[in-house]
Amino acid sequence: MTVTKRLLNPERLRHVPAHLICIDHRLVRERRLERADVAAWALYLFLVTVADEHGLSYYADASVSRHLHLEVRRLAQARNELLRLDLIAYDPPLYQVLNLPESVPVAVHLDRLHAALGGRP
Repeated sequence: MTVTKRLLNPERLRHVPAHLICIDHRLVRERRLERADVAAWALYLFLVTVADEHGLSYYADASVSRHLHLEVRRLAQARNELLRLDLIAYDPPLYQVLNLPESVPVAVHLDRLHAALGGRP
């Protein structure tokens, strides 16, 4: 089935502001979204939204918790998930949203494995 794109609400056509920070499509394409829960992605979206041009922000835990309606303990878990995925850096109270790490193509993994096995088939 082919879906034809059409504006659903032309009066509310989205205009991309100059200060917009994009979210990398590889989060979906490389199935990264599946590696964290909803609270972690809510935190990520919040940090991307409030970050400056270098990805930096310095919201205190209490403020982030209030904005996201998360308990401080749950916020810490969400932050740890993003740290584990190498999507943010954190040195309280400073956050930095990081560029997504470059993914390594499967062929490179296979070449490395082949080399590790001493070139044996």
